[in-house]
Amino acid sequence: MGEPRYAYFVKQPRILKDLFALHAVDHEHPYEVVKTIELPLIDYENFITDMTVDRQYLEDNANLCSVGDVWKCLLIRRENKQDGVLVVPLDKAWVGWAAYLRANK
Repeated sequence: MGEPRYAYFVKQPRILKDLFALHAVDHEHPYEVVKTIELPLIDYENFITDMTVDRQYLEDNANLCSVGDVWKCLLIRRENKQDGVLVVPLDKAWVGWAAYLRANK
């Protein structure tokens, strides 16, 4: 197992921009991507411009995720892209916690 990866998770973000808040490094959490979900461009754009909407792909995979010593999350990204949004669903179908993942992290 490699070096743990860390990200800054925002509680109940509305839009992608909410994930870019300045923060102290000690507020980041170790995480593990349990599943990657690649979306077509229009679906990804819809997701990042309104994270408050129920999403079936979150509901279908919420049981894989958890908050603990290591946050187990989904990586939601656009098809053929490496960057995306780390998500821990809340109430199964919507974003409870999210962090932006740059392609080089």
